[in-house]
Amino acid sequence: MDQIIDILGWVGTVFYLVAYVLISAKKVESDSYLYQGLNIFAGIVLTLYTYKQGAYPATTLNFIWACIGVVTLINKARKN
Repeated sequence: MDQIIDILGWVGTVFYLVAYVLISAKKVESDSYLYQGLNIFAGIVLTLYTYKQGAYPATTLNFIWACIGVVTLINKARKN
């Protein structure tokens, strides 16, 4: 099980980096489903990973990061 958690930690890290590259290269908008989806997924899996590692400040950060993504997509859906 620990190996799965470690893999999720790496996958989440890659997703955060891909999202950052896409937004920095202006390939996506900040409220796009792709950008926010990458951040939500990464936030969730890194919340699990950091919690398992006992890194509670990072757990809180990742949880809030994922929540921001969810709220952004909810607000976008309401406008459409």
